Amino acid sequence: STIQSGMEPAPHFSLRFATMVLMSILLLGQFGGPFIFDLRYLLFMLPAMALAGLAQMWLSSAYARGQAVPTRMTGFMAARQILDAAGLHQVQIEPIPGQLSDHYDPRADVLRLSENVYRGQSAAAVGIAAHEAGHALQKHAGYIPLVIRNIAVPAANFGSSAGMFILFFGLIFRQPWLMGIGIVVFSFVVFFQLINLPVEWNASSRAKLLLEEMGIVPSQDMGAVRSVLNAAALTYVAGALQSVMTLLYYVMIFTNSGSRRRD
Repeated sequence: STIQSGMEPAPHFSLRFATMVLMSILLLGQFGGPFIFDLRYLLFMLPAMALAGLAQMWLSSAYARGQAVPTRMTGFMAARQILDAAGLHQVQIEPIPGQLSDHYDPRADVLRLSENVYRGQSAAAVGIAAHEAGHALQKHAGYIPLVIRNIAVPAANFGSSAGMFILFFGLIFRQPWLMGIGIVVFSFVVFFQLINLPVEWNASSRAKLLLEEMGIVPSQDMGAVRSVLNAAALTYVAGALQSVMTLLYYVMIFTNSGSRRRD
């Protein structure tokens, strides 16, 4: 899977991340020594994994509650009104399959909304649609963090796959220089996820402000919108923390291996 913007829980690597966990837990011990179970990985990752689990539970709960709060507009109508009010009539909105698969494609200048969001008349639907419209507003306003993030996407996609494989071979063949390259390449992912945080927070801030200002969601129902968007933002924080802790873990392994060589 490629890294993209969207309301999906933080950019995820699925098979790549499973490979990373497997190699870290099963193959790491003392670098240059026997391959044994390494509890240090769990110590590094447990806080991030716990935060990710809590964020996902909050998002699922907030989304379910938000779907129970009716609105006069569908997600499509809310996004269309926000875009048109900003003069972005050329930005298209398309339905796509999946749940919470909503995202804005800056290259095609298209909002892609899941069916439940596109056709849904609920606080959750219009909140998510407005968030994605916020990304379109960012692009056309020249929002600098979004510009930087979009430039970083190819390197982050490369780093999320190649970085793990380079680290894997560095560990298998006990080559610290290869591990060093893997760490540098994987750092592209960490940079992407860190720069993605202000992008997502800003899009949510724009969404909450515009939904209330434009009367799309009455003030008394904005709590449901805030809950959905805040929970989604926390999944991005958890994803960024997971990547940072993974990077620090491999830096620790690499540094320790260098110390042992000097000894």
